[in-house]
Amino acid sequence: MTLDRFSLRGRTAVVTGAAGMLGREHCFALGEAGADIVATDLDQGACEELARELASRDIRSVGVAADITDKAALERLRDAAITRFGRLDVLVNNAAIDDKFDPGSDLEASRFENYSLERWRRSVDVNLTGTFLSCQVLGAEMARRRRGCIVNVASTYGIVAPDQSLYVGPDGRQRFFKSAAYPATKAAVLALSRYLAAYWGSAGVRVNALSPGGVEAGQDAHFLENYSKRTPLGRMARRDEYRGALVFLASDASSYLTGSNLVVDGGWTAW
Repeated sequence: MTLDRFSLRGRTAVVTGAAGMLGREHCFALGEAGADIVATDLDQGACEELARELASRDIRSVGVAADITDKAALERLRDAAITRFGRLDVLVNNAAIDDKFDPGSDLEASRFENYSLERWRRSVDVNLTGTFLSCQVLGAEMARRRRGCIVNVASTYGIVAPDQSLYVGPDGRQRFFKSAAYPATKAAVLALSRYLAAYWGSAGVRVNALSPGGVEAGQDAHFLENYSKRTPLGRMARRDEYRGALVFLASDASSYLTGSNLVVDGGWTAW
């Protein structure tokens, strides 16, 4: 009976940023728990390829491209999900921009004093406004149906400030600075999640956040060593280590949980 509460069989889940590293993991996690998957990202070809991979695992899925900063595109996404599967139960707001700077050559551009307004606005547009619009369009459909679950993917950097010493090279020189835009927008996502949890609680829609820590994905040995020293579990996450947390938040296993932030970071924020 307990394990049955983790089942998503008969439910439809929309995952934004589905073609990315963690987006793919989210799709497979929810699909393997029984959900039908609507995989969405900017590129239609990438969405369709992911849908084919999911289908190869006997997961019912469809790939639908959408720009989450475009309300009309999200309305088309909502309609496509309902047309294909007849319902909408879970929304995972995973799409986001995390600034990338070329080590060394972009040092000055990455400084807070020099950080461009264009970069700032783009991060706010995608990370915060995109999450807002996705909740507004797809969450409103859940509220109309009196049932649903939203998981907004935040970050440990929405809880604590970036440790800029992680971005110092083995020569002792700062390679770049982590920008203010990512932590600021992710902190705002946490606040939005709490707001919506209170706003839609009476409509049967639960809203929670998932704050992952860093994922090992080809970083250089110096960075990996420094990050691991900073983490109680002594390593970065594997890309599949958020699957269980996501299924918990999306399923009836967390039926009395809303307005919360589930932190899965190897202990990063514990000290």
